[in-house]
Amino acid sequence: MSEDRQTPPQDKQASRQDGQASARDGQTPSYEQAREQLTDVVRRLENGGLTLEQSIELWERGERLAAVCEEWLQGARAKLAAAMAQRQEPQPSGPEAAPF
Repeated sequence: MSEDRQTPPQDKQASRQDGQASARDGQTPSYEQAREQLTDVVRRLENGGLTLEQSIELWERGERLAAVCEEWLQGARAKLAAAMAQRQEPQPSGPEAAPF
Protein backbone atom coordinates (compact mmCIF):
# COMPACT_ATOMS: atom_id res chain seq x y z
CA MET A 1 0.00 0.00 0.00
CA SER A 2 2.89 2.37 0.68
CA GLU A 3 3.88 2.44 -2.98
CA ASP A 4 0.46 3.88 -3.89
CA ARG A 5 0.37 6.61 -1.28
CA GLN A 6 0.68 10.23 -2.18
CA THR A 7 2.90 12.45 -0.12
CA PRO A 8 1.23 15.72 0.86
CA PRO A 9 3.44 18.62 1.90
CA GLN A 10 4.63 18.30 5.48
CA ASP A 11 4.95 21.15 7.95
CA LYS A 12 8.43 20.62 9.36
CA GLN A 13 7.84 22.69 12.49
CA ALA A 14 4.65 20.81 13.41
CA SER A 15 6.42 17.54 12.65
CA ARG A 16 9.22 18.36 15.04
CA GLN A 17 6.76 19.41 17.73
CA ASP A 18 4.84 16.15 17.49
CA GLY A 19 8.00 14.05 17.53
CA GLN A 20 6.63 11.49 15.10
CA ALA A 21 9.30 9.48 13.27
CA SER A 22 7.30 9.28 10.04
CA ALA A 23 6.95 13.06 9.93
CA ARG A 24 10.61 13.67 10.79
CA ASP A 25 11.90 11.51 7.97
CA GLY A 26 9.60 13.16 5.42
CA GLN A 27 7.24 10.25 4.92
CA THR A 28 3.49 10.64 4.97
CA PRO A 29 2.04 8.97 8.05
CA SER A 30 -0.24 6.00 7.54
CA TYR A 31 -3.96 6.55 7.88
CA GLU A 32 -3.89 5.03 11.35
CA GLN A 33 -0.96 7.20 12.46
CA ALA A 34 -2.57 10.37 11.12
CA ARG A 35 -5.90 9.49 12.75
CA GLU A 36 -4.19 8.81 16.09
CA GLN A 37 -2.27 12.08 15.92
CA LEU A 38 -5.46 13.94 14.97
CA THR A 39 -7.24 12.42 17.97
CA ASP A 40 -4.41 13.65 20.19
CA VAL A 41 -4.64 17.15 18.70
CA VAL A 42 -8.39 17.26 19.36
CA ARG A 43 -7.88 16.02 22.93
CA ARG A 44 -5.25 18.69 23.60
CA LEU A 45 -7.49 21.42 22.18
CA GLU A 46 -10.46 20.23 24.23
CA ASN A 47 -8.40 20.14 27.43
CA GLY A 48 -7.64 23.84 27.03
CA GLY A 49 -4.98 25.66 28.99
CA LEU A 50 -3.14 26.67 25.81
CA THR A 51 -2.26 30.11 24.57
CA LEU A 52 -4.09 31.40 21.54
CA GLU A 53 -0.96 30.87 19.44
CA GLN A 54 -0.60 27.27 20.63
CA SER A 55 -4.27 26.61 19.94
CA ILE A 56 -3.99 27.99 16.42
CA GLU A 57 -0.86 25.91 15.72
CA LEU A 58 -2.63 22.79 16.96
CA TRP A 59 -5.73 23.59 14.90
CA GLU A 60 -3.58 23.99 11.78
CA ARG A 61 -1.81 20.70 12.52
CA GLY A 62 -5.21 19.07 12.91
CA GLU A 63 -6.32 20.43 9.54
CA ARG A 64 -3.22 18.97 7.88
CA LEU A 65 -3.75 15.60 9.57
CA ALA A 66 -7.41 15.59 8.52
CA ALA A 67 -6.28 16.23 4.93
CA VAL A 68 -3.86 13.28 5.12
CA CYS A 69 -6.68 11.06 6.41
CA GLU A 70 -8.96 12.25 3.61
CA GLU A 71 -6.28 11.46 1.00
CA TRP A 72 -5.98 7.93 2.36
CA LEU A 73 -9.76 7.51 2.33
CA GLN A 74 -10.06 8.83 -1.21
CA GLY A 75 -7.35 6.41 -2.33
CA ALA A 76 -9.15 3.54 -0.62
CA ARG A 77 -12.44 4.53 -2.28
CA ALA A 78 -10.75 4.64 -5.69
CA LYS A 79 -9.19 1.19 -5.16
CA LEU A 80 -12.51 -0.21 -4.02
CA ALA A 81 -14.32 1.27 -7.00
CA ALA A 82 -11.69 -0.18 -9.38
CA ALA A 83 -11.96 -3.60 -7.76
CA MET A 84 -15.74 -3.52 -7.95
CA ALA A 85 -15.64 -2.43 -11.61
CA GLN A 86 -13.18 -5.21 -12.46
CA ARG A 87 -15.35 -7.74 -10.66
CA GLN A 88 -18.37 -6.70 -12.73
CA GLU A 89 -16.54 -7.02 -16.06
CA PRO A 90 -17.36 -10.24 -17.92
CA GLN A 91 -14.61 -12.81 -17.55
CA PRO A 92 -13.29 -14.41 -20.75
CA SER A 93 -14.10 -18.06 -21.18
CA GLY A 94 -12.53 -20.84 -23.16
CA PRO A 95 -9.18 -22.64 -23.11
CA GLU A 96 -7.15 -19.50 -23.92
CA ALA A 97 -8.58 -17.76 -20.83
CA ALA A 98 -7.42 -20.47 -18.40
CA PRO A 99 -4.51 -19.27 -16.23
CA PHE A 100 -2.74 -22.64 -16.34
